[in-house]
Amino acid sequence: MELHDVWFVLIAVLWIGYFFLEGFDFGVGILTKLLARDRPERRVLINTVGPVWDGNEVWLLSAGGATFAAFPEWYATLFSGFYLPLLLILVCLIVRGVAFEYRAKRPEENWQRNWEHAIFWTSLLPAFLWGVAFGNIVHGVKIDQDFEYVGTVGDLLNPYALLGGLVTLTLFTFHGAVFTALKTVGDIRRRARKLATKVGLLTAVLALVFLLWTQIDSGDGKSLVALVVAVAALVAALVANQAGREGWSFALSGLTIVAAVTMLFLTLFPNVMPSSLDADWNLTVTNASSSPYTLKIMTWCAAIATPVVMVYQGWTYWVFRKRIGTQHLAEPAH
Repeated sequence: MELHDVWFVLIAVLWIGYFFLEGFDFGVGILTKLLARDRPERRVLINTVGPVWDGNEVWLLSAGGATFAAFPEWYATLFSGFYLPLLLILVCLIVRGVAFEYRAKRPEENWQRNWEHAIFWTSLLPAFLWGVAFGNIVHGVKIDQDFEYVGTVGDLLNPYALLGGLVTLTLFTFHGAVFTALKTVGDIRRRARKLATKVGLLTAVLALVFLLWTQIDSGDGKSLVALVVAVAALVAALVANQAGREGWSFALSGLTIVAAVTMLFLTLFPNVMPSSLDADWNLTVTNASSSPYTLKIMTWCAAIATPVVMVYQGWTYWVFRKRIGTQHLAEPAH
């Protein structure tokens, strides 16, 4: 296996990790409006991800940085062609981080309510837009002979990509509901499980249509295996959730995300960004990659840094592993 193939796999792993972790993060943000009935319950939901949300975004930074260094042509075409949607995602992530930090800084009702609105919308929009973005990457976009995107923003809003956005939105919401049931106690835990069942059934229908469409369009035997694993894991997650086995349900909903994103990258390889105008203009792992020396240096750096990051992030989740409820909330000090 060539180094550019290795880095395609590593970038896929980074995106899988990001969607697994930030997926329930986004889902919890969405649930602040769909599940929480009052401000204390919204505080409980926010507190479930409070210690980890910023660490989850490290995976996005790593994926973007790795793409820039390993596949500069892919990075240039992607970020110039998808400039507006990616800028909107970036703005959402910035506002979302500020909302988490500043929501409780003042006691006024309007102040806290406005920041809670911000958390909801800046969780919902990225959850949808990431699906739209990856739907276009896999399906192909208008790239010319100079490897430049020549389409418009409207071209990105095609039926396949919009369906991908709905899949990530509902899947992340389901993932977040299962995580909430795993991390909370009392009535909010029971309602989270009930909502997870409803959202999970909708997710199963949308995901099955999207993944079958992907398989028919550009799949092979390996992607078919990933499709079967994704669908089976989602069904098993629903069954475990119904049985009150939150830990298994969360692990299986995470496996659904892992298998679904793996399928997308399997259908993409050896391309990194197909052209819908001419297959000869596809960006591939070969023509979009950096020099072998650059990839070699990156591989050594990743081999040293990655275990350290994994250990300290795993330790964070272990420290904050206990369930919480409204009875655990301290009185805010202002």
